[in-house]
Amino acid sequence: MSDVPAHGDPVSWLMIRPGWKVVTSDGAEIGRVEEIAGDDTEDVFDGLAVSSGVFGKPRYVLSAQVGEITEGVVHLTIAADEAGHLGEYLEPATSAEIEPDSKRGVGETVRSDVRRVESKVVAPIEKHEHSMNVWRRIALYLRSRS
Repeated sequence: MSDVPAHGDPVSWLMIRPGWKVVTSDGAEIGRVEEIAGDDTEDVFDGLAVSSGVFGKPRYVLSAQVGEITEGVVHLTIAADEAGHLGEYLEPATSAEIEPDSKRGVGETVRSDVRRVESKVVAPIEKHEHSMNVWRRIALYLRSRS
C-alpha cells in the first residue's frame, strides 16, 4: 500500500503552495512543489517546479501533466518512469520596461537617470532563463518546510 493520502476534495491550482507533495499517476511521490509558474491575475497555470531534495535541481512539470489537485497533494497524469525524464526548471528571465514621462522637468529627469543606474547595479535585468543556484534552492526548500 502506498503512503500517499486518499484523494480529498479537488482544489484550484491557485491553492497550491510550496511544500505540497507531488505524486505520479502510479502513486509514487516524486518530490515537493518548489514554485508555481503561472499568472494568477489572468488565471493561467503554466506548471510547477518540483524538487526531490534540498540539493536536487527542480524539475519542471507542465500544467498539462497535472491531474487532480487536492489539499496538500498534486497528482500528476504521468507515471514515475515518465517523471524521471522531466526537464530542469529554469527560472524565467526578468524584464522591465521603462517609459519616459514627457511632463518631467530637468531635475526629475536627473533623479530618474540616477534611479535607473542604481537599479541596474542593485537588480540587473537578466535576458535568458537560467538554472536555480544552490542558495536559491536551499532558501526555497527551507521556505517550503515552514
